[in-house]
Order: sequence, then structure tokens, then C-alpha cells
Amino acid sequence: MSGTDATPDPTATDPPYAGPTQAGPSPAGPAQAESSSVGSPSTRASAAVVAGAGPSYAARASARLAGGALRVFLVVAALFWLLPTLGLLLSSFLSPTDLNDGGWWQVLTAPSRLTADNYERLLANDTITGSLLSTFAIAVPATLLVVTLGAFAGYAFAWLEFPGRDWLFLVVVGLLVVPVQVALIPVSELFGSIGLFETTAGVVLFHTAFGLPFAVFLLRNFFAEIPRELLEAARLDGAGELRLFARVVLPLGGPALASLGIFQFLWVWNDMLVALVFADSAHPPVTVALQQQVRQFGNNIDVLAPGAFLSMAVPLVVFFAFQRQFVSGVMAGAVK
Repeated sequence: MSGTDATPDPTATDPPYAGPTQAGPSPAGPAQAESSSVGSPSTRASAAVVAGAGPSYAARASARLAGGALRVFLVVAALFWLLPTLGLLLSSFLSPTDLNDGGWWQVLTAPSRLTADNYERLLANDTITGSLLSTFAIAVPATLLVVTLGAFAGYAFAWLEFPGRDWLFLVVVGLLVVPVQVALIPVSELFGSIGLFETTAGVVLFHTAFGLPFAVFLLRNFFAEIPRELLEAARLDGAGELRLFARVVLPLGGPALASLGIFQFLWVWNDMLVALVFADSAHPPVTVALQQQVRQFGNNIDVLAPGAFLSMAVPLVVFFAFQRQFVSGVMAGAVK
């Protein structure tokens, strides 16, 4: 055998070349993937704890009970708050004899005792009916003047530039803390010298003067929240300050104006001190008229009860009819 025949064949001794290894799932691939995704038992337990984290049943139950208890408490508090009003209403429908025999709660067992005779006597009492008209004659103009003047002043302090604007606004805010009692004597002397003492106009002016500081403070803060870009766009369209105030500012300030009007009306309607000092004694407001009835006719309960309820019912109706505007206006303007 020749030398060439004795040379070993490299292809016979070396393993065949298989080429590059092709990627593919190994037999343990799915198991390894499942193991990596699930993890060890301790890892699975931790994941379950994290996934189930949240308020327990006891915590949710206690939260529901707390919410229910709070609602019950609010309902009970509201009933206690309305109890005097309910008692006054039922007393106004009872005759003096029935009121002397027992309290208003007797209506709960004997509703047949209710009668409208007290309101008939009230309408026949010229003093009470005239006092209601006098109260409207004072409350309505005082409310309109405060809202109108406060709106103009609030817009000026919010968007107009003039010397001493910030210092003047601080003076207006400082007037909020001035009590009414301080001004009774000097204003009485002033009204007496100019002929406004014991007149409806004098009472209206007094309420307007003491209502303006709060009106300016409330409306200035509300108007300051209007976007400047909106006002600048109106000015670019050719709107003057008066037209801008009437067409843009007033419609946007509706909630604040409504809340201010409600607040001022309630304050003037329920006032007794200013009316007792400055009002006309021949035509007093309803609060003074009822006080005079108590002083002159202490047992005249058949007139006092319906008169007191009517004097209280008007502001209650006004407040509950516009309470949403009242709350939104006060919160938007005065809290900032």
C-alpha cells in the first residue's frame, strides 16, 4: 500500500461540521419560561398578598357604618334646628285658649285644634301689615343699591388702574370690622341735621353704607378671577369699559351678585337695632312692630305668633330658593 493510501482521511476522523446552531426551543424551554414567570412559592405568595392588598371587610363595614351614623347625626341636627320654626308655625294656627291650655305639641294628638283665625286677625291689624310693607320698602332699595354700587367698585378695584388703588382697598377691607353700634350716635346727629332722622331714606342709606365694604370685598375678589385674555379680547373688538362691564363682567359674576343680594336682603330684613333708632316710629319695620306688640300687649299671642312666623318665613324662602348661588358666590369670591 502506497504512502498516499496510508494517510488518514481527515473527514473520517473529525466529526462532521453541523454549521451554526439554529435557535429553537429546547426541551426545557417551556418549563423554564413558566418557572421564570411564576417564580418560587415565596414569590407567588408575596404577589398574592400584594394583589389582594386593600381595605378589609371590617374596614369597609366600619366606613359604611360611620357614613350612616354621620347622615343620621346630620338629619337629627337639622330636625333640632327646625324644631323652633315648626313650633312657631303650629302655634300660629292655635287659638289663645288652646295655647294657654298647653304647648304647640298638643297638635300632634289633636290636629283638629288648628285654625286660621290668627292670620285673619293679623291681616286686620294695620300695624303689622303696614310694618311688612315698610320692611320691603327698606330691604329692597338697600339691597339694590349695595349690589349696584358694589359691582361698580369691585370691577374698578379688580381691573382699573388708578393711584392708591391697593391702599384704598385695604381701607375698605378694614371697614369690615367696624361695628354698627359705633356709628349710631354720630350718624344720628348727621341725619338729624340734614332731615333724614326717622325716615325710610335714612335707614336705607345706613344699611347701604354698612353693606358696601363686604360687597366691594366679595365682588372684587370674584371679578379678579375672570381671565385677562377674555377682557383683552373684548377690548380689541372695540368694547369700552362700560360695555365690557355690562356685557362680559356682569354675566360672569352672576353667582357672586346673587349671593350678595341674598346676604344683604337677609341682613336688612332681620335688622332691629338700626330700624329701632332710625326708622319712622309711625311706620316701623316688622321687627320693631312686633317688639311694640310685645311691650303693649304681652298676651297678644294670636297676633305675635303669625306675625313672627311671617317675618321669619320671607328670609327663609329667599335663602332656600337661592342657597346654591349664595354658597357658590361666597366660596368663589371670599375664600381666595
